[in-house]
Amino acid sequence: MEKLNMEQLGEARWTQKTTWMFISFVLGLALESYVFSLSSIAIYWVAMPKSLGELLLAWAPIWLIIGIMLAGPFSDRYGRKVTLYTTLIFYAIGGIVLFFSFSYVVLLISLALMLMAGGGEMNSIMVASHELMPRKHRGKATMMIINGINFGGMVLAILALVTADLNSKAVMETQRNVVAIAVLIVVAILFATRVSMPESFLWLQKKGRYSEMEKVITSYFGSNVEALAAISEAKESPKQVAPTGPRPGAGYVTFTMVVMIVVAAANTIGFGLMAYALAYAFFPHMQPIILAVFEGAGFVIGFFGLIADRVSRKKFLFWSFFGTFVMTVIVGLTTKQWQHNMTLFWVLLIVLAGVNSLCYLTEDTVKAEVWPTLHRGTLTAVARFTSIGLYIPTIYITANMSTTHYVLFNAGVWFVGTLAAAAWLIWGRETGRGLSIQEASGEV
Repeated sequence: MEKLNMEQLGEARWTQKTTWMFISFVLGLALESYVFSLSSIAIYWVAMPKSLGELLLAWAPIWLIIGIMLAGPFSDRYGRKVTLYTTLIFYAIGGIVLFFSFSYVVLLISLALMLMAGGGEMNSIMVASHELMPRKHRGKATMMIINGINFGGMVLAILALVTADLNSKAVMETQRNVVAIAVLIVVAILFATRVSMPESFLWLQKKGRYSEMEKVITSYFGSNVEALAAISEAKESPKQVAPTGPRPGAGYVTFTMVVMIVVAAANTIGFGLMAYALAYAFFPHMQPIILAVFEGAGFVIGFFGLIADRVSRKKFLFWSFFGTFVMTVIVGLTTKQWQHNMTLFWVLLIVLAGVNSLCYLTEDTVKAEVWPTLHRGTLTAVARFTSIGLYIPTIYITANMSTTHYVLFNAGVWFVGTLAAAAWLIWGRETGRGLSIQEASGEV
């Protein structure tokens, strides 16, 4: 086993344990999205002035980024698997508290606990997926895992729609209890599916914990012979393209961080303003169905991510941003038309959700794969913390805008993101086309 290196291990075949790990990661991000979207639904559980409603919309990103910043350094120090079990404990406590959320204060406490867990899950899953998924499946597996975010938001919106015809008191109690039960059920499933998940081989190697690494590899693949056979089999596959672009240096790391923050912020703000805040501002009675359609369309289109290992990640990032910018401009310029024609409104919303989904899958994949292993959790968290944090003031900035100005403001956000994606296309390092995580991060 001492002759194994991480570049070879990344070539190993997909196993049954890999499948369980994949399922665990998809469910983990679905639950994160479910909880993040919950704030836009929970607004209607208690009577409150609009100013407090906007606080509840801001509550989600506030506690999400707190969880992200706690989990990033924690996962770099204690490991990916330990972090992913710690987040489940917070989820379970928050889900239990939700049953007793009869007041606004208790509801906020419950959401804070679950959102902290969701932030930690999001960051740690993205880091672990890049380090544990076999190289030739890394891109598509990661994008399908991220697509679980669309699925989670869609499920929550559907649950809200199913209970929407009840009287106000029943809506509050039934939706709250259904949401709490769903959270606890998923947490129990996640506990079970993560039992066979290994600690990141790459993280263990970089930490110098070679003895533990060998035990984990043997446990995951079976005997030493089976592990070596898996590697030998994969090495016979066609050689992939070599990485392109500059190697990490102080200036390049700064450039990378700026680009990752800008593209992530543009996507977070653009998505949040359309999927969560748009309905609250202009169509309050349609919030669940708008969320269901936006997330559902994004989930379906998200399966285009299956081609991720065969295409350039840089090009995918740029064209998905450019497409979302163009669609947002079209939506903004046709405001008067779709405000009086709901068929046109739904068509535009579905197309926008589709291109936005490709944008989200790509930028979320990129911003976790460009960092060195020992700092991947922390640097991914910094990019996420900053970008999601920038979404919070935009909730208040856009609160009193007209519909047209609101959408065009959103288009401006996407334009800035497109410029950053163009900069990465020109000067950034290629991380797709089947490259290993070692090559994508510039470590080899």
